[in-house]
Amino acid sequence: MYAFTYERPPTAADAVKLAAGGGKVLAGGQTLLASMKLRLSDPGKLVDLAGIKDLSGVKKEGNALVIGAMTRHADVATNADVLSSIPALADLAAHIGDRQVRAMGTLGGSVANNDPSACYPTALLALGATIHTTQRKITAGDFFQGMFTTALKEDELITAVSFPIPKKAAYMKFKQPASRFALIGVFVAQTDSGVRVAVTGGGNGVFRHKGLEDALAKSFTPAAAAAVTVDASDLSSDIHASAAYRANLINVQTQRAVAKALG
Repeated sequence: MYAFTYERPPTAADAVKLAAGGGKVLAGGQTLLASMKLRLSDPGKLVDLAGIKDLSGVKKEGNALVIGAMTRHADVATNADVLSSIPALADLAAHIGDRQVRAMGTLGGSVANNDPSACYPTALLALGATIHTTQRKITAGDFFQGMFTTALKEDELITAVSFPIPKKAAYMKFKQPASRFALIGVFVAQTDSGVRVAVTGGGNGVFRHKGLEDALAKSFTPAAAAAVTVDASDLSSDIHASAAYRANLINVQTQRAVAKALG
């Protein structure tokens, strides 16, 4: 690990100033610290957001849950409001990584990192969430822009994410055994604007599947999902799974998610 200085600002405004001066923002550190240990990252200065109390917690606002960016996965998984309003989101958080990752990893850190196999981006995209930053509000559809790429500016921090409460929802993940990231993860949601299906682990980033959405809008059943052919041509193929295998997983995990959502 290269030498670095450490800052722990008390407010988001202070954090923005420090980051603008060349610092690297530290949320949960589950990706950044690992890359620093391998000397793949040399930030020079770390700006730790853990001391900013306003960035943590869950609150209900109308028909939505607003979750602070520094809320740990373990806290999302066990929060009473999340469990009662969007149990699928609590279930997703409860199965991220292992216990240590869930104790330290944060919602905002995961969303800002936008790993192509991360779980949270599917929840944001399927539920039609809104990302709150120090400058503006960004819809999930506009926020995720490809592998490790988002709409965030250099001087912009995520402060919270607002999740509309769906009618029904479920997340199913087929884990890559070593990393526990999603080989394929599918989040299915019945919302006021229709059925949304978001997929992670299949390519360069999270995406919605229109064919599955159209089929489930007509009939929200596992059988309707089973009848959809998932095109493998744009999916990833690597040592863990071929594109064809991932295409089959998308269909199977969607069926299972729908069955789970129906109870």
